[in-house]
Amino acid sequence: MTFWQFFFLLLIYIPLLMLWIFALSDLARRADLSGVAKGLWAVAVVLLPLLGMLIYFITRPDDPDMQPDAATAMRAAVDKQAEASTVDQLETLANLREAGTLSEEEFTKAKAKLLDAG
Repeated sequence: MTFWQFFFLLLIYIPLLMLWIFALSDLARRADLSGVAKGLWAVAVVLLPLLGMLIYFITRPDDPDMQPDAATAMRAAVDKQAEASTVDQLETLANLREAGTLSEEEFTKAKAKLLDAG
């Protein structure tokens, strides 16, 4: 293998292969597409690698499952329940913890803050 072949392998082919694998794995993880739509996208990405990936990444919507950061979620939940009783607020915090929005440490701090304020 010559220097230039190795150079193009590292500079062009490997990044394209990585993008191709990322597109296919991202496509497999999407919950908002049906099996038929995933199959059609996979065919497009495999048969037209550069064009298929480009169109897939351009038309891909933002992830609807992304959660706001835990502090924002905690503030929003506490503000929304401002007039609710302490028990209702604790239930809301417990639900946020169970959903994975709050960590155990954040839940403990928020619970202590509610109990101290009440």
